[in-house]
Amino acid sequence: MAIKIVKNSITKAELLEMAKEEFGDVIKAVVDVEQRIMAVGGELHADEESLLMENEGSKRENTWGINLYLEKSGDDFIEFDSMVNLKPSYGNRSRGVEKDEVRDKIKQIIKKLVS
Repeated sequence: MAIKIVKNSITKAELLEMAKEEFGDVIKAVVDVEQRIMAVGGELHADEESLLMENEGSKRENTWGINLYLEKSGDDFIEFDSMVNLKPSYGNRSRGVEKDEVRDKIKQIIKKLVS
């Protein structure tokens, strides 16, 4: 599945079509909280993160891996779990996103980008 960088918006229907190629009703995404963009559609969060860094100049401290459960809503829509989130030098020592402020930014960006 080709990785797509989303800067403006993407529909849940488009994401669901992409997800069906790989994981069914879930799609991996990496969000750049500084640029307020995301990459979706990779087999690995690391591939999406690399693409953001190479093509968009994203910095590691600003990229966070999530999973979007496209047939769910509310708090069940976004899962904060990815190996790319292990960033001890930036204060994140787990696969989750430990800072509420960062999780809130990610939620706001997803709300803006996914229609």
